[in-house]
Amino acid sequence: MIKLTKHYAFLGTILLAVWIGTFPALAQKKKFNVLFIAVDDLNNDLGTYGNTFVKSPNIDRLAKRGVRFDKAYTQFPLCSPSRSSLLTGQRPDMTKIYELQTHFRKNLPDIVTLPQLFKNNNYYSARVGKIFHYGVPSQIGTDGLDDPESWSYRVNPKGRDKTEEPLIKNLTPDRGLGSALAWRATEGTDDEQTDGLIASEAIKIMTEKKNEPFFLAVGFFRPHTPYVAPQKYFDMYPVDKVPLPKEIPNDLDDVPEAALFTKPPHWGLDEAKRREALRAYYATITFMDAQVGKLIDALDKLKLAENTIIVLWSDHGYNVGQHGQWMKQSLFENSARVPLIISVPGGTKGKASGRTVELVDIFPTLAELCGLDPKQNLQGKSLTPLLKNPAAIWDKPAYTQVRRGQIFGRSVRTERFRYTEWDGGNAGVELYDHQKDPGEFTNLAKDNSFVITVNELALLLKKGYPEAQHPEGK
Repeated sequence: MIKLTKHYAFLGTILLAVWIGTFPALAQKKKFNVLFIAVDDLNNDLGTYGNTFVKSPNIDRLAKRGVRFDKAYTQFPLCSPSRSSLLTGQRPDMTKIYELQTHFRKNLPDIVTLPQLFKNNNYYSARVGKIFHYGVPSQIGTDGLDDPESWSYRVNPKGRDKTEEPLIKNLTPDRGLGSALAWRATEGTDDEQTDGLIASEAIKIMTEKKNEPFFLAVGFFRPHTPYVAPQKYFDMYPVDKVPLPKEIPNDLDDVPEAALFTKPPHWGLDEAKRREALRAYYATITFMDAQVGKLIDALDKLKLAENTIIVLWSDHGYNVGQHGQWMKQSLFENSARVPLIISVPGGTKGKASGRTVELVDIFPTLAELCGLDPKQNLQGKSLTPLLKNPAAIWDKPAYTQVRRGQIFGRSVRTERFRYTEWDGGNAGVELYDHQKDPGEFTNLAKDNSFVITVNELALLLKKGYPEAQHPEGK
């Protein structure tokens, strides 16, 4: 019996060593810090995701320090519903946040948010910029729909992009600036812009708190419209060189009317104005990327990289003309898919995972990595197996939904297919085979050869939306 006990003790030691060997920093007594970088309205038009036109050198180098998730999806392609879901660890049908006005605590008064969990566990929890919802640009410099219980400290910078708002050019003047194709190439430096000020304030906090555990949430506003950045970033993108997304004749003939957010297509803008808008969007991506670079450089300079987890995410994707659509609020791939990069000290570096994951998975992931007990049910799944082995066996699909007036569109994404029902199928159904049709040009929902696939995915969709089976969740 003694020999057997020693044998199992030895085996347990080996298994523990294997686990710690995967994330060596877990072996140290010092707590992990978390640098939590949120980017507003950023799609996957980044170098590390294969876009060779857009310049994003700093996000690209962050990807080399961690795991890039190639099939990561928002739960709701609109700022407040998405952020409320991610930060509470609950899906939108649980938070009941489907618009931009309601605070999640009205529906979930006692929920412990992700930053609050860290705060409750003796971390310094700080926010700079937009983490919970802000109206952009109207609420820049305010607390917006922030959650005071989540933070030890909050900062709301406001730069010249806000003060010079009257100088912005609006290509769609019938739309407010927060939902318009609008831009401005400014004079002055990065540090005068709101996002530049956000980076500076975040670095100040890192410097002051380098000797104690922190959860530092840094929320950049760009590339959210209006697309404002210093002139030098616009100069990187000659307008006549900006590539527009592929479009095909009669593309929308097999698309349900409810699927369309931008009506008429491109809001009637001609190609020249579309290039002008897309150039500005890309310029603000590169400007924001430069601010991310400042954070990474400061982390290295302060010697915090060896015990700081970095997470970079966007609240949703962004259409830039695909299917005639712009911005978010659609269930097409470009709107539902998001960039997500996680870097763990001592963990896997420079690898990509092709598994379908969700923003709601971030909460349980960080809780597990930092050894914190949420003490509440979380609806996502920890990504730690994929952080250790990006190709690990994984069978969890991703769910995204949006609301159109009084009806919902609900979508499920597997590694091969996207399946979508509008109003439970009453207002249309879509099926796209991403293996053969990554641009989602051919709706296969009525193709007889995909009847079995449609039935299987319809069941999978219902499984992902249990609350939607009740009248109040419709």
